[in-house]
Amino acid sequence: MTPNITLYHFKNALKTLLIAIIGGFMVQGCKSKQEADQQVGNNAEIQDQNADSDHVAAQKSDTKYILFFGNSLTAGYGLDENESFPALIQQRLDSLKMPYTAINAGLSGETTSGGKNRIDWVLKQKVDVFVLELGANDVLRGLDLKETESNLRAILDKVKVSNPDVKLVLAGMEAPPNMGNEYTRQFAAIYPKLAKEYNAALIPFLLANVATIPSLNLEDGKHPNTAGQFIVRENVWLVLKEMLN
Repeated sequence: MTPNITLYHFKNALKTLLIAIIGGFMVQGCKSKQEADQQVGNNAEIQDQNADSDHVAAQKSDTKYILFFGNSLTAGYGLDENESFPALIQQRLDSLKMPYTAINAGLSGETTSGGKNRIDWVLKQKVDVFVLELGANDVLRGLDLKETESNLRAILDKVKVSNPDVKLVLAGMEAPPNMGNEYTRQFAAIYPKLAKEYNAALIPFLLANVATIPSLNLEDGKHPNTAGQFIVRENVWLVLKEMLN
């Protein structure tokens, strides 16, 4: 009886071993399929993320930049940043779904000489449209207009060298009458002269319909208030919109 019991036990043990081996293969096979499915899912998620990143990058590469370079008139002196005319231009661009970003590089107190010294730093970024608004502080200080014109030329030259395809917009300014007829005439003549030479679009007078009107200016009588900024925005937009495509 002992040999038969041993053989019987051996057969059962062998059967159990075979079942365990087959079961192990089946479990492993299920795990492999699950892992494969998981990997496929991960790959698909990565591809989606890459596609989203590519889409964002493409949108950024399509964005064009309008750089407003000027003094306190551009900076929006005395107002919140979002009340300055460059910020109001950005609102207009957004409402029209135009792929442009307006950059406010205005600095209160800036003269044309200061602008000439600062422009290199500002031009470290991409610029598609450059709006130059400087000169008013030169007049307030009674500076030599030959120097003012020379500084404006230097700024425009640097912009063109840095961005050969840039579109230029020049904001014209006027001197107050107390500076004398000849001075005011010479100063006003600088802007159309440079606009013609540099093939720049000209805003005849940035503060048209705003200057000298108390209700549209701050208490200093020199800087547009919130209501005045909207009019300045329209003065700029009338010319700027023709430069955008």
